[in-house]
Amino acid sequence: MVPERGAPVSRYLLDKFLFTIDRDPELVERYREDPAGTVTWWEAEMANRLLSCTAPEQSTWQAFTDAERAALVGHDHVTLFEMGAHPFLTLTLFIALFERDHGPMEYQTAYARAMQHLTLPYPDITT
Repeated sequence: MVPERGAPVSRYLLDKFLFTIDRDPELVERYREDPAGTVTWWEAEMANRLLSCTAPEQSTWQAFTDAERAALVGHDHVTLFEMGAHPFLTLTLFIALFERDHGPMEYQTAYARAMQHLTLPYPDITT
């Protein structure tokens, strides 16, 4: 059964976004400067691209939910984690986005502080 377009599928799409943006310095800058435009572009152009194929192939059904899109646009790593996005993917991308605006380890400390209200069991981050 294929899920309805935009229906929650898995954390795969969130993690794929975080991973692919973090691996390209130009996309990191684009996401920092224009998060809404980057999320819209990525969802339209990259979300359904099958990255492991040798020839360009695409699926047609994956899309972010409104809540996922809002968390990505808002650079909201706490909500992304609560949705099940992998914390290492958010941390590495958000360091690339925001560490330059802070002193040594200042951003990482603020990142952790924003998540200190979370208790075990944490959201499942397996994919």
